[in-house]
Amino acid sequence: MADHKSAKKRNRQNEKKQARNYAMRSVVHTAERKFRAALAEKNPSIVTDTLKKTISVIMHARSKGILHFNTASRKVARLSRAAHRALAK
Repeated sequence: MADHKSAKKRNRQNEKKQARNYAMRSVVHTAERKFRAALAEKNPSIVTDTLKKTISVIMHARSKGILHFNTASRKVARLSRAAHRALAK
């Protein structure tokens, strides 16, 4: 355990940051799940709306450094491709 005052403060800051990151990751995963559920319904308007919301959540997490730039881009590309394929049928 930390002995110095600055090390104790750093531990407190890290715990707060970890909690924020975990919460935001959970929001991203939930958005992805909602999008997959919308795909199953095969309603074009619902799919496009949830896709926009999901992309927004992913980009927000990317801007905060919670997701790596390439990871966020890959997720968006895969979701967009899935939406395009579902709506093309």
